[in-house]
Amino acid sequence: MPAPNTLEATAARAAPPVEVREDAARTKVAYIMSRFPKLTETFVLNEILHIERMGVSVEIFPLQREKTRMMHPDAERLVERAHFHPLLSWPMLCSHLHYLRHKPAAYVAALWALLCATFGSFRYFTGGIVFFPKFVHFARLMQRENVTHIHAHFASHPAAAAFVVHRLTGIPYSFTAHGSDLHRDRRMLREKVAEADFVVAISDYNRRMILEECDDQAAGKVKVVHCGIDVNYFTPSESELAVRHSSNAALRILCVGTLHEVKGQAHLIEACRRLKERELEFHCRFIGSGPDRRRLEEQTAAAGLESDVEFLGPRTHDEVARLLCEADVVAAPSVPTSDGRREGIPVALMEAMAAGVPVVASRLSGIPELVRHDQTGLLISPRDTEALADALERLAREPDLRHQLAAEARRFVESDFNLASNAAELAALFEHGESP
Repeated sequence: MPAPNTLEATAARAAPPVEVREDAARTKVAYIMSRFPKLTETFVLNEILHIERMGVSVEIFPLQREKTRMMHPDAERLVERAHFHPLLSWPMLCSHLHYLRHKPAAYVAALWALLCATFGSFRYFTGGIVFFPKFVHFARLMQRENVTHIHAHFASHPAAAAFVVHRLTGIPYSFTAHGSDLHRDRRMLREKVAEADFVVAISDYNRRMILEECDDQAAGKVKVVHCGIDVNYFTPSESELAVRHSSNAALRILCVGTLHEVKGQAHLIEACRRLKERELEFHCRFIGSGPDRRRLEEQTAAAGLESDVEFLGPRTHDEVARLLCEADVVAAPSVPTSDGRREGIPVALMEAMAAGVPVVASRLSGIPELVRHDQTGLLISPRDTEALADALERLAREPDLRHQLAAEARRFVESDFNLASNAAELAALFEHGESP
C-alpha cells in the first residue's frame, strides 16, 4: 500500500474551490438513474457532487435501490435524501388519480407513446409497463419539489422516465447516452431525442450513433460532454512513479470492472497464459464482481495461473485508487457481445491515466478518443489476445515507453476529461438549455 504521504494524502486534500454560478440558485435538477447507489457508476455520483458544489440543487430519483453493503462515503449522504419508492404504493396510486383527474389526455398520451415506441422490444416494452406507475409518481413528486430540469443517465429506462414526466408536467429534460444503452436497443431513441431539451453524448462516436438514428434537425441539441474524473484525486507521487517506471520487478497488471463478457477479462487471462509461455514475470489483479467470476476462476486454474492471477472482488473508490498506485499497467480489453452490449469510454481508463498508469485498451466505440495509440496508451483489436500479450510484453520490457505514455495520458485527461470543467459545462446546459 502507498505511504500516507502519497496518493492517499492527495485524496484527503480539500476539494478545490468551485465557482458558484449566478443562475445556479434558480436551478433545481432531478437526476434519474436505473439504480442507486451503484458502485460501478461512481461517475454519476461524482457528477452530482460537482453539480451541487456549483450551487445547483439536486434531487435523486432512482428507478430501483441498489442492494449493496459497499458504497462510496459520499453516496451515503445522498442515499438519505434520494426518492426511493416501491413499484406500487398508495401514494403512487394517488399520483395516478391526480393526473387522470387533472390531465387525462396527457396521461393517456404519455402511456400510449411509451407503449407504441417500445413495441417489439421485450426489454423496453415490459420495462415500460413495469415502471410506468413509478414514472407518473416521479412526475407528481418533481412538481412538488419545484424541479426546473430533469436529467437522466442512460438512454434506456431512465430517459423513458424523463420523457413521461415531461409529457405530464412540461418540465424540460435531457439525458446522457453512454454505451450499451445505445447499442443493445435503440427503440424510442428518436422520440426521446425529439422531445429532449438537449442530449449528452459521452463521445463523438456516440453522437454520430444518435444522429444516425434521428433526423438532421437533432444535430444542434446533441452535445458531446465527456464523463470526467477528479484528476487531483488520482495525482501520483514522485516515489510511486519511480517504482512504476523501473524495470526490475514483475509487471503488475490491473483490470477494473464488472466481471462480465463485455469487459473482456477472459481475453486478458488468455494473454497472461501466453506471457507465462514467454517466461515473462507478471502478476495480474482483477477488481470487481459479476456473473462471470466462477468461469474466469476456472479458466485461470485450467491455464495454471493460480499464483499469477488474483481476484480481489469489489472495492470502494478509495481502495481502487490505492490499488492503482501498485499497478504498472491497466488493461481494458473490452469486446462487443452478442446481445449488443459494448463499452462507451470506461471511467477506469481515465482514472488509470490520471494516476500515471499506462493503459492497454480495445479499439472500440469511443475508447480511441481517450486512448490514442502510441500517444496516451496502446490500442488492440477486440478479442486479439496475441496483440494484447504483445502490448503487455512491450510495456514490461520498455519502462521508458511506460513513462512517456503515462505522462502524455495524464496531460490529456487533465485537459479533456476533467470533471470540474465538464460538470461546469453540464451545469450551464441545465440553466440555459441548448444555448448555454
